[in-house]
Amino acid sequence: MRKNNIAKHSLAFIAGLCLTAWLTGCAIFGDPTPIDETKGWTADRIYTEAELKMKDRDYEKAIKYFGVLESRFPHGRYATQAQLEVIYAHYKKNDPTSCMAAADRFIKLHPNHPNIDYAYYMKGLATFNERGVIEKLTKQGISDRDPKTLRESFLSLKDLVTLYPNSKYVPDATLRMTYLVNSLAEHELHVARYYMKRQAYVAALNRGKYVLEYYPDSTSVEEALVIMISAYDLLSMDDLKQDTLRVLQTNYPESKMLGSAVPSDKRVWWKFWESLY
Repeated sequence: MRKNNIAKHSLAFIAGLCLTAWLTGCAIFGDPTPIDETKGWTADRIYTEAELKMKDRDYEKAIKYFGVLESRFPHGRYATQAQLEVIYAHYKKNDPTSCMAAADRFIKLHPNHPNIDYAYYMKGLATFNERGVIEKLTKQGISDRDPKTLRESFLSLKDLVTLYPNSKYVPDATLRMTYLVNSLAEHELHVARYYMKRQAYVAALNRGKYVLEYYPDSTSVEEALVIMISAYDLLSMDDLKQDTLRVLQTNYPESKMLGSAVPSDKRVWWKFWESLY
């Protein structure tokens, strides 16, 4: 009888240890794996559900379903399309980094795909309208912010136009590139004005030169020339000032900056924009 009791206590003790170990394991490894609602779904079912999530603007769930589809049916007819859909989903989700990564992945995996131009196009759009929190709150202009994202967008769109000139996305990409060039040039002028107001004339001069060299077809060339003239004047570099003035007169003979609006006092010449804009 005593042996039976000992045996029962031993079994209870062992059961307790097992329960403790199981609970401890749960604490260590976290919650049990959530139930996969897509288990047993066909490729058609997963793709349809992912598309429905896209229409509902549940991009997070759509991305998840497209990922499941690609991993579960990597050689199926939906796998490549799912990769394209993920690019767009990240774009709509306002996640430019993931959008660009997904586009780069598609380009690397499918260099000869008939829709590869779409990947380049979306890569260009990814950062086209990217705005930071501070910019949104202050309504900061596109040319006032860090130009890195503008350049990234421009280069991706340039790749599209260069590599696939017959793509249906080229007309829109070309218009966006023009806008980006003008914005990048305006950014340089924004910085140049800052330097002029702080009497950092050499720095302002370099910004003006940069516009002429890298954005010669932008809408900022005229003002870049005037900034250079102003900087040369204040640096007492008269020969270079006169050379640049002739360039301005030749290319912009009707420029307001050559008329009566220019301040008569040479010492406030660098403030030309305050009276013209």
